[in-house]
Amino acid sequence: MRFRRGSRVLPGRLGPPALALVLAGLAPAAPARAQAAAAPAAEGKTLFGTLCVACHTVGGGALVGPDLAGVTERRPREWLLRWIREPDRMLAAGDPTAQQLFEEFHRVPMPNLGIDASQAAALLAFLESGSAAAPARPAELPAGDPTVGKALFVGERRFANGGPPCMGCHSVAGLGALGGGALGPDLTPSYNKYGGAAGLASFLEGVPTPTMKAVWAPRPLTPAERADLRVFLEQASVSGRPIEAVGKLAALATGGAVLLLAVAQIHWRKRLVAVRRPLLARARQDRSV
Repeated sequence: MRFRRGSRVLPGRLGPPALALVLAGLAPAAPARAQAAAAPAAEGKTLFGTLCVACHTVGGGALVGPDLAGVTERRPREWLLRWIREPDRMLAAGDPTAQQLFEEFHRVPMPNLGIDASQAAALLAFLESGSAAAPARPAELPAGDPTVGKALFVGERRFANGGPPCMGCHSVAGLGALGGGALGPDLTPSYNKYGGAAGLASFLEGVPTPTMKAVWAPRPLTPAERADLRVFLEQASVSGRPIEAVGKLAALATGGAVLLLAVAQIHWRKRLVAVRRPLLARARQDRSV
């Protein structure tokens, strides 16, 4: 069979051997395209297991954040791409869906993890691929010792990898009148706030917020330490500080104010004498005249 240059050849005019040759030439391209499409989803699965699994599942139920099964059908693609990259800016801008999620999930903001456009696209490709390939989490959580958890929290027992005691930044009810540091949030309601045992365990494992990750990524908690802290925080999770602690705080505040006033009175007791005495003397002199 001869082809003239510039001629248009229709498939129907090709003989069976030539058509088979054309199809054979096209056949290898299909698996290659499928492999290329699967690559971002595979990358997204790895990213999900690293960045997202501490707070989210795909079909496993809500943790700190929502279950992401079918999220690509519930939200517009462009919204998801932006939300993955800059949730803090969307919350600050008052995006209604972002605000709704913030309120629904115990006012825990989704942190900005520094995800770039390529990584966001890969994560979305993974979420679009279905939930069957989602990284699995342990079905049962290890038991912990709340006494050991409290010792780790207050620094009576050191973390195996050298992390600082939680009490340096966080407070929790039941640790005396002062309860701990004020650099981080009060962890008294953390058990319910982070979605119960599974959510808190995931949070302690991934410590997804930028501040926590900067501190704990080089000094990860061991599985036993995570379990001990989880059960300690579970026991400490109450609706509010006990009335005894509130009374102690009020007494300490009142006592401190009285002490400061007494010190000020003693230190500056002669400060106005030089002013008052001439004024009193002048007043008495005026009355006598």
